[in-house]
Amino acid sequence: MNKQQQRSEETRTRLLKAAETSFAQHGFDATGVAKICQVAGVTKGAFYHHFSSKQEIFLELFRRWLEGLESQMTNLREETVSVPEELLSMSGLIQEVLQAAEDQLPIYLEFWTRAMRDPTVMQALIDPFHRYRDLFSEMISEGISEGTLKKVHPETTAKLILALALGLLIQGLIDPRGDDWQRVTQESLQILLTGLRER
Repeated sequence: MNKQQQRSEETRTRLLKAAETSFAQHGFDATGVAKICQVAGVTKGAFYHHFSSKQEIFLELFRRWLEGLESQMTNLREETVSVPEELLSMSGLIQEVLQAAEDQLPIYLEFWTRAMRDPTVMQALIDPFHRYRDLFSEMISEGISEGTLKKVHPETTAKLILALALGLLIQGLIDPRGDDWQRVTQESLQILLTGLRER
């Protein structure tokens, strides 16, 4: 990477950080391109060199967050031995997400509320959501094959696990200090696994 490419990448990173901060503080609708540029310390020309609109930079932040989750889930799969162990490891992942989100709660909630109103954002949410569901379904199928899980319907069970994870994530985002969410998540997954484990 030459110096010009390095400066360009640094500018893009500054814009993303500025957008994340501005959206978290003021919301999507109240944040303009000019505000993002002011916080980043760059010109509008620099902004439009990297992003075509405020919507595009918002979606890029959303995409990076979701891809980060997916990457962590994939890493967990590679590090664990059995499917029950993989599922229990998810409690640590959810806790990591909550800790990372604690100072950025408004931007996380903005993602969800924006998705409810904007088909483009919703599609950006649905695609990785389907990949998460398929990943859990694959895990359940493997657990059945290896003999650690009962013969249940993999896709239905995957939807149940995803519903549990999302429900705990939302509760933790709304009330981060209301409970020990890692403990709650781990206990919830233990309860679920009690019903799923092959005895």
